[in-house]
Amino acid sequence: MRIEHLGQAPVQNEKNIKRTRAVDFGKAIKEAVSKVNRAQRQANSSIIDLLHGKADIPETMIALQKADISMRLLLTIRNKVIEAYREIMRMQF
Repeated sequence: MRIEHLGQAPVQNEKNIKRTRAVDFGKAIKEAVSKVNRAQRQANSSIIDLLHGKADIPETMIALQKADISMRLLLTIRNKVIEAYREIMRMQF
């Protein structure tokens, strides 16, 4: 086994790093919200299909559980972000 390229990684400009992280974080949040929204829509359509006799109860329950879990995860992440923001605001320099 051979290890190559053990030099120091190039350092990026600080301004570029901040912008990239902000865009990536915002994009990640938008994607997470859209995925949760998609899961909610699938659960709703699964309920409608169940009522029309086009879907089974287990399929509908799985869709509902996926939507519930994804919503709970999104809310937990949101609460952690708000908690971190409040902690930063309490810091004194």
